[in-house]
Formats: sequence, structure tokens, C-alpha cells
Amino acid sequence: MAHLTVSVEYGVHSLLCLAAFPGAPLSSRDLADLQGIPPSPLAEIFPKLEKAGIVRAPDGMKGGYVLAKSPDEITILEIIDAVEGKKRLFDCQEIRGRCAVFGKNPPGWATGGLCSIHAAILRAEKAMRESLASQTLGDIVQAVGRKAPPEFSFPNEIRNWLDGQATGFSQ
Repeated sequence: MAHLTVSVEYGVHSLLCLAAFPGAPLSSRDLADLQGIPPSPLAEIFPKLEKAGIVRAPDGMKGGYVLAKSPDEITILEIIDAVEGKKRLFDCQEIRGRCAVFGKNPPGWATGGLCSIHAAILRAEKAMRESLASQTLGDIVQAVGRKAPPEFSFPNEIRNWLDGQATGFSQ
């Protein structure tokens, strides 16, 4: 998991919208327009999410995507790995063996075993992956719901916006 790009943010926000409408397909273009983001990144993200089994594209003339499983069954790590690929946080270059003090013949104690810097970052990456694997899309749905004032209905606001777009959305 290298540096996380904006694609993860776009993907998670889009999945939150899909979670608001279980079973009602939304197109990547509608999701992009709704969020004020360019449509082309979502057009690249959704096939990755589909391949990972996070969303599916039901048959029908309108197209679009729905969640393939409950938001409580989709981990944040699963989303990140689908969007970004399973990249390592750190790519150790083993520069410890290039120290000028040792010339071209570094001693075994300096280069033996796992690099201490690499080991520290591997521990951090493991902890981060465990934390992200323990959090679900459902957890974020609940957190968003707690932030909004009672008079704001996330699904209704989105439905009203979509209806106003004349996209043929209906539930």
C-alpha cells in the first residue's frame, strides 16, 4: 500500500452513495456529477471495484452499479486494495550495504538479516492494514449519519438531486 491517491477517496465516497440506495443502480457519471469530481477517474475505479466483488453491474438498460454485498461486509482495506492494488508501503533499497566506510566489502553484521528500517516500516504497515481491515464501509455510513443534523436525510437529498438531473433514476 503505497501513498494513497485521490482515487481511494473518490471510490469510498461513491460507495457511500451506493450504500444509501441498496439495490438501485447508479452510474459512475451520476456519482461523479453528484460529488463534483471528474467522471473519468470513476470510470476507471468502478471496474476495479467490480473485479474485487465490491460492486456489481446489474443487467438493465440504465446501467450503473450497486453494492455486491452489505456495507458491513466491505472493509476499507478491501476498497483500497481494489483501487490501488496491493502495493507495499516501502521498497527497501538495501543502501546499508553501500556505506562508504565499508568500501565495496560490507561486513555481514551490517547487511545480515532484515534491514532495521525496513522492519520498522513493515510493522507500521501491518498495523495500518489491520486497522483498515477492521473498519467497514458500514462504519463510515454510521459515522456520516451521526454527523448530519436530524433534518438532513442523506438518501432523500441524493434522490432529490438525481431526480432533478433527469437521468431516469427511480427506485
